[in-house]
Amino acid sequence: MTGTMDFAKHTTEGYTNPLPGIRQRTLVFGERTLMAEFRLAKGSVLPVHAHPYEQTGHLVGGHILLTIGGTEHDTRPGDSWCITMNVKHEARILEDSVAIEVFSPVREDYLPDKGKRP
Repeated sequence: MTGTMDFAKHTTEGYTNPLPGIRQRTLVFGERTLMAEFRLAKGSVLPVHAHPYEQTGHLVGGHILLTIGGTEHDTRPGDSWCITMNVKHEARILEDSVAIEVFSPVREDYLPDKGKRP
């Protein structure tokens, strides 16, 4: 399918480091969504930001203090969230953590070939 990566085998390669202590890897993407894995080191911070993407996530492991629109959530493994487009959010990483997140529309800056669709 042109413009998509519809299947990917598990790998430990392909991570980027957008911020200190934050590793991000795109898993798969389609025409409307992109799924990414985040490996977050204890003590790291995702500062307050907002973006034009809906962001739906699931904490696989670890412990995060996630603030969405001014409301703090003590996030533990198995917890999930959905952040509406343009809503300010931030995260403080309390333990080494792994999160899976889906973005819609596709984040061009997260595409494996640096923003260019195949």
